[in-house]
Amino acid sequence: MKLFNDTELFTTGSGGKKIFDLPDTELILIDNFFTKEESDHFYEKLLHQTKWRGYQMEIFDKTVTAPRMIAWYEDKDNIGADQNGPDWTYDLLTIRSRVEKETQLEFNSLLLNLYRNGNDGVGWHSDKENNPGKDPIIASVTFGETRIFRLRHKFRKDIAQVEIPLHHGSFLLMAGTTNSFWQHQVPKTARNVLPRINLTFRRTDRKTE
Repeated sequence: MKLFNDTELFTTGSGGKKIFDLPDTELILIDNFFTKEESDHFYEKLLHQTKWRGYQMEIFDKTVTAPRMIAWYEDKDNIGADQNGPDWTYDLLTIRSRVEKETQLEFNSLLLNLYRNGNDGVGWHSDKENNPGKDPIIASVTFGETRIFRLRHKFRKDIAQVEIPLHHGSFLLMAGTTNSFWQHQVPKTARNVLPRINLTFRRTDRKTE
């Protein structure tokens, strides 16, 4: 039996909107992009109603189980008639609409990540999408436990790593040449942390495959 609501423990942040002054990137953070009440609602719905699944990944020529769980959504007209995928829920469409209104962009795909505890994380990487010649734009929303989002420049060792705490209800936009010049990660932690849900909205094009 739960004696209190887990969402009462989550920090929403108070930084407002921040545009990072960094080379080779367009990086924008908005704390409290969703209200505490909205964030609590979306967290509970997504945590318990999403069909989370594990997946395999290649690391140093070995196949391992990724330390997190995922779910993938994509617009039907992008998948193709011979492919099946889950229908976007009302909550996901609501979140996407808010993200698209803020960015003035349209997104047709969504990757959800569930970090169940401190043993879950993601290593250094850059996001790639099916848009040759273009830098992918990633619009990221966080619900749940605050985790550190870390970035490092791929080529310039004189630039210090950047650490951004992503709070309950926050929004982070990675645009411009961010994914060409920067890598990012969510490191594991020894702290006793509650689950974190991260939604990354993307633009994919199956026709380029």
